[in-house]
This record gives sequence, C-alpha cells and structure tokens, in this order.
Amino acid sequence: MLSKIKTYLLHSILLIVTIATTTAAGVEWMTGKGLFDTTSFWNNYKQGFYFSIPFLGILTVHEFGHYITAKIHKVKVTLPYYIPFYIPGFMTIGTFGAFIRIKSFLKTRRQVFDIGVAGPLAGFITALIILFYGFTHLPPVEYIYNVHPGYEKYGKEYDKYVYTSNYLKEEIKEVAKKNNIALTREDTTEFQEFSMGKNLLFLFFENCVVKDKSLIPNKYEIFHYPFLLAGYLALFFTALNLIPIGQLDGGHILYGLLGYKNHTRISTVLFVLFVFFAGIGSFKNNLIVNAFSSMEHMLMFSLAYIYFLYIIFSRLTDSFITNLLVAVAVFSVQFFIEYLFPEVQGFSGWFVFAFLIGRFLGIKHPPAIIEQPLDLKRKIIGWLSLVIFVVSFTPQLFQIEVIK
Repeated sequence: MLSKIKTYLLHSILLIVTIATTTAAGVEWMTGKGLFDTTSFWNNYKQGFYFSIPFLGILTVHEFGHYITAKIHKVKVTLPYYIPFYIPGFMTIGTFGAFIRIKSFLKTRRQVFDIGVAGPLAGFITALIILFYGFTHLPPVEYIYNVHPGYEKYGKEYDKYVYTSNYLKEEIKEVAKKNNIALTREDTTEFQEFSMGKNLLFLFFENCVVKDKSLIPNKYEIFHYPFLLAGYLALFFTALNLIPIGQLDGGHILYGLLGYKNHTRISTVLFVLFVFFAGIGSFKNNLIVNAFSSMEHMLMFSLAYIYFLYIIFSRLTDSFITNLLVAVAVFSVQFFIEYLFPEVQGFSGWFVFAFLIGRFLGIKHPPAIIEQPLDLKRKIIGWLSLVIFVVSFTPQLFQIEVIK
C-alpha cells in the first residue's frame, strides 16, 4: 500500500512539475520574452497555460490511449511518467514528453498492435480538435503587435518590411543601446530568422479551413499562437512515435501488420533512409565548402562523421564490417547528393532520435509468442495509422533562414 502511494505521488509530482515547465516555456514562445521580463509575474505566467494545457492534454490522451488499451488486454502497465525539461531563455518546450511502462510480456501480435496503435490514434484525434479550434479562432492581425510593438507602424502588411536586413539591423542596434551592449560588424551584417516547417495537415488547415487567409500567421511568427504551436508539436510527437522502426509505436504497428521477419527487413531499410535524410546538408559547410581550402579539415571531418554514423549503425547487424560499410555508403551518397544538388536539405535534428533508436531503443522488434495475423479491421486501422504518419510528419521541424 505504501509503495503504491509513493508511486502515485511520483506520477503526480512529475505531472505538476511538467505543467509548470511547459507553462513557463509557453510564456517564452508566446511573448518572445523571458518569464521574468515583465513587472507582473502572474500576468506573464498565466499566458503560458494557453500553450501548456492543450499541449499536455494531447500528450496525456496519447498515453492514456496506450494505458486503457493495455488494461483491456489485462496487461500490467504504469500510469504515464511525464518528463519535465526547462532552461530559461533557451526556448525549450518544457518537456521531453511522457511514457508508460509495460510490466508484463505481450503474448500476441494483436496485443502489440492494439496497444501500439491506440496512443497515436487518440493523440492525433485530440490534436485535430485543438488545431481545428486554433485555425477557426485565429486572432486579428493586430495580435502580433502585442509581441512585436514595432510592427504596428507598418500595418497589416508588416511582413513586407520587418523581415529585411535594414529593419533587423536597426532593431539590433536599438536593443544593444538599451542594454549597453557593444556590437561587432558581424552583429549588423548577418541576420537569421527562425521559422517553423510545414506538414500536409497544416497546409490542409491553411488552405481548406481558414476562411480569411489574411489571418494566417506568418511562418516567422506562428510560434506566438499557442493552439497552433501546441497542435504542431503534438503532431511532431505523433509522427515521431509513428516512425515504423524498432519498438516505437509505428514499429509496433508495422510488426503487427507484417510479422517479425518482414518488420526486421523493412525497419532496417527505413532506419538507414532516416539517418540518410537527417545528414543531408549537415556537413555542407564543413566539407564541400572547405574541401579545397583545407585537405586536413576535409579528412578529419570525414573520419569523425563516418565514425558518428558507425556509432548509430553499430547495432544494425551483428557484423562490424557490414555496419561500417553502411556508414561509409551513407556518407558517400550524402556527399555526392549535396555536391550535385546543393539546394537539397535534410534536418540534422533527426540525428538525436536516430542515435537514441540506433543505440538504445533498437531497430528490431522482439517476436511475440503467438504470431497470428491481424484481422481485416486491424489491418485497415494499421495502414490508416501510416497515413496519419505521412500527413503529420514535418521533414524540417524548424528552419533557420538567412535574411538579406
């Protein structure tokens, strides 16, 4: 009994702390300022609930989709563990997500499939509701003036003026003067803007749901719209979980649909492609640009990058030579694609998840005791979940663009 109380207390504390950290992170995204940048802490802080409540709500529905389905199958499972993470001023999202622990062995493919697919489906439906509300209740254009008062003098067509080097140069000078900061030449000659990528579902809402297109936020400002940001990040976590590799939710679904042998083959190929996409463009400046100016730099970076790829692929097969050859092959193809098509760009942020999958979560799925095929209803749901992955997946989660 005491052990159960301690466990429930731990889950409760993690949830409360995660609400606090995601709310604090929401303040920074919505206002573009730090949590303590205003005179009224509470008025500043409570704005963050517009982000944290819908965002954590979606994650919670996702996890309880797993939890309830596991209970239906009489599988021992824990309540969700929330993972708070917040560093003031570093624009985090306040959490690394949440997870449940399955404490008993899954005996059938049907159990693996049902528990795996329930979370993403529940979370996706909830995200759709949040996004529908967000896109049908967009504030007027003047909303952005609360975040950027300097935009107001340009009116509703502010985007034609503020995303230019001249505007950014004056803005940086003004901030530096206010805070008594000395500027270097680079501070006033090189400018970058942070923007959010797009997935098919966002494009659908913008083109088919929003009636007044003038209300659609600029891609550089969408972070300040809490329901859209919450829905966008929820879709990211949904797509991440639905990647059909290893023991991710998508891996469970693929295993349920195709069985152990077919899952192993397809998961291996998809993992190599996943790492390949992550690396395109990540070493363009380090290798191609500097290849002729410094042969030593080219050699050192190449060896370090191939070693990094090998670490990711080290559990791909049981053969050291095979894993090394895969790393070299991926490196070589990436190099030639970047050299021949320099405009092609992947997203290096996926390397974090590739590393976690390759080194810790694993690429293969353990077989269940009973390998019976799924019925037609479950097969339809399984393939539908892969469609959900496609419409939710954002190839480049965030983008940094150079402003000239």
